[in-house]
Amino acid sequence: MSMRKLLGLCVIVLWTGAQPAIATRQAVLSAAVLHTQQVACPGYVASNVSNTDDGFMAELALAGPPCALYGKDIKRLTLDVRFDTKNRLHVHIKDTDGHQFQIPKDVLVLDSGHGVRNTSSNLRFDHFHDDVSGFGFRVSRGDQVIFDTVGHPLIFEDQYIEVTSNLPVDANIYGMGESPDFFRRNPANTTKTLWNRGSPDLFQQNVYGSHSIYMELRDSQFHGTYLHNSHGMDIILTNSTIQYRVLGGTADFYFFSGPSALDVIDQYTELVGRPSRIPYWALGFHNCRYGYKSVYEVNDVIANYSKANIPLEVAWTDIDYMDGTRDFTFDPVNFPLAEMQKQLAYLHARGQKMVLITDPAILYDNSSYGVYARGHEQDVFIKNADGSEFIGQVWPGYTVFPDWFARNTSSWWSGELKRYFDQLPIDGMWIDMNEAASFCTGSCGTGKPAGSIPPYPWTLDPQPPHRVINPSDTFLVPPYAIHNYEVELSDLTIETTARHANGVSEYHVHNLYGHMESKATRDFLVNYRPNQRPFILSRSTFAGSGALVSHWTGDNSASWKDLHISIASSFDFGIFGIPMVGADICGFFGNTTEELCARWIEVGAFYPFSRVHSALAYSPQEIYRWESVAEAGRRALRVRYALLPYFYTNYQRSVENGWPVARPLIFEFPHVPAVVDNDRQLLVGDGILVSPVLVEGATSVAAFFPVGIWYDWYDYSVIKGTNDIVTLSAPLEHVNVHVRGGKIVPTQEPSMTTAESRKNDFGLVVAVDEHGAATGELYVDDGETFDTAARWVQFSYAKKSLSIGQRSGQFKISPLLSKLVLLGVTGVSQVVVNGSSVNVNFKVVNGSTVITGLNIDLNVNSVVALN
Repeated sequence: MSMRKLLGLCVIVLWTGAQPAIATRQAVLSAAVLHTQQVACPGYVASNVSNTDDGFMAELALAGPPCALYGKDIKRLTLDVRFDTKNRLHVHIKDTDGHQFQIPKDVLVLDSGHGVRNTSSNLRFDHFHDDVSGFGFRVSRGDQVIFDTVGHPLIFEDQYIEVTSNLPVDANIYGMGESPDFFRRNPANTTKTLWNRGSPDLFQQNVYGSHSIYMELRDSQFHGTYLHNSHGMDIILTNSTIQYRVLGGTADFYFFSGPSALDVIDQYTELVGRPSRIPYWALGFHNCRYGYKSVYEVNDVIANYSKANIPLEVAWTDIDYMDGTRDFTFDPVNFPLAEMQKQLAYLHARGQKMVLITDPAILYDNSSYGVYARGHEQDVFIKNADGSEFIGQVWPGYTVFPDWFARNTSSWWSGELKRYFDQLPIDGMWIDMNEAASFCTGSCGTGKPAGSIPPYPWTLDPQPPHRVINPSDTFLVPPYAIHNYEVELSDLTIETTARHANGVSEYHVHNLYGHMESKATRDFLVNYRPNQRPFILSRSTFAGSGALVSHWTGDNSASWKDLHISIASSFDFGIFGIPMVGADICGFFGNTTEELCARWIEVGAFYPFSRVHSALAYSPQEIYRWESVAEAGRRALRVRYALLPYFYTNYQRSVENGWPVARPLIFEFPHVPAVVDNDRQLLVGDGILVSPVLVEGATSVAAFFPVGIWYDWYDYSVIKGTNDIVTLSAPLEHVNVHVRGGKIVPTQEPSMTTAESRKNDFGLVVAVDEHGAATGELYVDDGETFDTAARWVQFSYAKKSLSIGQRSGQFKISPLLSKLVLLGVTGVSQVVVNGSSVNVNFKVVNGSTVITGLNIDLNVNSVVALN
């Protein structure tokens, strides 16, 4: 939730107010460009190469006079090259004396790999010397150079590192963010700024998270590159190059050989951490609003979903439930604890869940707020450079911020959460504003009375001027100005000169704040509920956060463009290793329209994380409020709930291999040039294609179908894909869904909750390809615990015979397989299961056969002959 939430007007005010700031920043950037043109940096010279069992090391010395482009040149560097695995190469260029900040190993534990000889690697490393630019290196996969710095001088200064690699003309680049954008980055003019910022989802601007991983598609194959660095940075695509401009640290690169998109993501998540296991209920439909006036209004919303026959899995409440918007409290008038407890009991009795929001900012009030008093006593808050507590401003007033590096912070945070959960044992946590966001610049509460509540800055008229910029402090104003949307790096967040308990300034670790809060929160939940999978939704993320939390894409707008971009953002987070992702359905800011909301739920029903969420001061948009939207929601969510076994199976693939649930067509069809920039359709797994309407007023959609057979989910009609566009009818309440030929998709009869759906019989949608064959799989466990038994079941179909095989596991699947939908198959009049004829019902629809009345045990191997 953003500070811009209170009023629609505030967005306009802040954007308008930012214009002089942007002009100031751009002036700094213009000077920086001029500086680059006037100064020739000498680069480095490599010497003293020493081989190791799995790589080599070398010394790098500055090759000439320092260029002092944006800081002090570091004269002595160490090059450390290691072949971590067959498919991963680690290239680390660091200062030999070890003074530059690096991400602590306990903040993000990286997989080191077992190490292989260079002759066993799919990647090759070569270094060169150029008389003009000095040291350069190339990373190759076979005969293809995938990263090439030769001809571009390495610049390594205390507050600026520049590494440039050549790219093909019109390269296909994906990833780098978080930044709302089209999925394929513009190779001629893209700047991705990594500096976590609590803000509305401004198109192509830096927002909540920092992920430097990118993938490139070249000659129908993918490879990837990740820079392990927590500093602010720009990653720039222009002139057939990718250039990193980083505000400190080291040049710590990892390269992934692919060759498929899923291979790259597998290799990346092996390094930074596999996605966490989620509870099954997280795949249900969620509802939230910022602005519910009372617990009784939320009760009405819950009841209205039921009356409208729309499945509601989880009821969320924003900061409205808090007493004075203070963490771990309940408004005694509008959200009294006793009534919240009744609501939770009501939900649990019906198989539903509750999630509430928590912010990291703690009200600065030692006299009446025990959360602050206990934290102050244990010395857990971030400090100013002079040792006083850093005091910003967030919802409750002047606030302090937990220092996740301090010795006592995790135990204090766990203690406060335990008090909270002991009162109201909610089902999951929503951690917001954790970039960390503040409403002011600097320690604006210093010297102010504790417990005093200032007005929100955006309510002031006239707006207060920005503080005087202090370029003499290069941690406040670095010599190189990254393209952060604000004037200063410290604007609307923790001051970059603030100090952590380990002596490190916020400048170095700003981008890690949300990730570290995620870790502390997850640690609490795992200990508080042993062996129960936690569900945590975080706004701010970093590399590896997928091992801790899920994510929503923040404060979007009720616009058709944001609907479109939400699909691309979901694809981005698939690359980032956070597959459980979705956008606020119907938009957060602004008044949605009936048509937009209908079209959005038709997309949002297929996000991995599916939640409607809207802002205070705008019209409510629960999807039962318009009959057309309610009907669109019922239809689309019925498909989602039928596909829950398929979603869950794909999510287990995420857990094991990192693979995304929501995928672009290019991941499955890398040899088809027409889909390199297709972010208007989405695949769920590799077998379900969703082609939504993203244009106002449209009643048809131009959908691309790769070569193959595709079956309409609803009426089983066939499209023979020819790598071309097909125009599909799409009335307002209908979203086009197709099953890919060659795939077997497990289903269950949908109910109003995931718990009820899990009890229903299974079905299989067998979509045969042009050869009359199909394959698929099903993963099942208890959906709740870590140490659950599990079962993988494999399906294969050919020549009118379906084989059901047990791949692994001992979990007992209770529901039977009762239904087969044989897409593209006719002429079946008899079903024989393991040699015995069974009495079933047949129905032929559009060249396909529906068989019901089966009673097949999925825990044993079976052969189903369809004669």
